[in-house]
Amino acid sequence: MTNTTKNTTLVFIPCLSGAPWDISKFDSLSERPMRLLKLPEAVDNMEAYADFVADAVADLDDYVLIGDSFGAQIGLALAVRRPKGLRGLVMSGGFAANPVTSPFWNTAMRTMGKMRGAAYQHIVLRAHAHRLASPFDGEGQVPWSEAESRRVFHENTPAESYGARITATLAAYYVDKLDRITVPTLILTPEHDVIVGDAPAKVMRDGIPDATEVVLERTGHMFRFSHPGTYSTAIAKFLADRIDHRKVVGAAR
Repeated sequence: MTNTTKNTTLVFIPCLSGAPWDISKFDSLSERPMRLLKLPEAVDNMEAYADFVADAVADLDDYVLIGDSFGAQIGLALAVRRPKGLRGLVMSGGFAANPVTSPFWNTAMRTMGKMRGAAYQHIVLRAHAHRLASPFDGEGQVPWSEAESRRVFHENTPAESYGARITATLAAYYVDKLDRITVPTLILTPEHDVIVGDAPAKVMRDGIPDATEVVLERTGHMFRFSHPGTYSTAIAKFLADRIDHRKVVGAAR
């Protein structure tokens, strides 16, 4: 069975905030079927998140997983299972293992994950937003700021869920399973990324057999928010070049 149309469903997996994607500025993808997910709350295990997405796509025979940051690792965790109907994988700002190499920041993240109330709102979210920031955030199609990043988490992410997702991030490890991903994979990397850095993209690019990395110049970790046009255009090109005429993996014959 070969699909020569644009009927593949794009399944968008949220970042650490857990909030469904805002795709209103994704003009390059507007004619494609999409499914937006919201992450379950207070789940601290990456495999459980992969189970959640697996359940969410169980009725689909033809789909691409698109994950951003924490959501990219969820997409990867499901992709290594080679699920039925998976045709491609897109990961932006993603990683196959804990990307934080600094002992200080690893300890700080664990500590921040336990904070609640005012400490979470005024210390954790400010520190997290600062590490997400890039000097290019203000020049995108949607000028972004640390205040906007804080707002996203303040409105969508309970402290318990933030802490649980940090625990999941620090514990998950898929480096030794990357070769199980046999579908075309796009790795979108921002030019400037303090919170993740360059090394995780190289690990995934080298480990996934059919992976391509595209670095989006003058973008930061929040490029899905600040540069939605640039971001969605890169995904649309990947879909047109690598997905739209490919056979469905594991689909019913």
